[in-house]
Amino acid sequence: MEVSQTITVVDSSIVYSYQMNEMVIGKNGVVFESEMTKLKRLENRIMRVYPYAKACADNLTMLQNNLDKLESKKDKKRYQKMVEKYLTDEFEPRLKNLSRKEGQILIKLINRQTGKTTFSLVKDLKSGWSAFWSNNAAKIFDLNLKAEYMPMDDLEDFYIESILTQKFRERRLQYQEAATPIDLKSLAETWKERAKVQKPQ
Repeated sequence: MEVSQTITVVDSSIVYSYQMNEMVIGKNGVVFESEMTKLKRLENRIMRVYPYAKACADNLTMLQNNLDKLESKKDKKRYQKMVEKYLTDEFEPRLKNLSRKEGQILIKLINRQTGKTTFSLVKDLKSGWSAFWSNNAAKIFDLNLKAEYMPMDDLEDFYIESILTQKFRERRLQYQEAATPIDLKSLAETWKERAKVQKPQ
């Protein structure tokens, strides 16, 4: 069948790209509907949670910039409480409607956008973000707040990066560069080589 992606078949792995160089999709030479469904489901989850991750990065930048302008600890503490209230009022009701898997993706995307794990954010910004994440996100999802975004090592994270790139190009998601620059072309080549090694003779 004709698809817009370039497809390369790899044993038991799904590596693909939207309009990128070499992509992978399928198992043992067959494109399974169930695998396509999984990718589509992942795409839908990313579309839902990415705006929260971007908002997290934007608010952290704003928080840090404003804190740097304040001199007294009292003013900083007051400002952090204001931010905490805003975040709780703005995001808590929405986060409660996320699934566990969406929560996992959100935590990874926050790491992508900020360069820090959610655990580190809570530790560094004890006041404004502590209650928000430790009291709400972790309890809601029972998640690992130390999870990192590793598209070089985690295949699903590579899928996520591929989907993000496609949605940025389509302007369906607002672009925000990762805290640590990611070379998707290099990533695709890495996964392609790994797939070759895994392919049965």
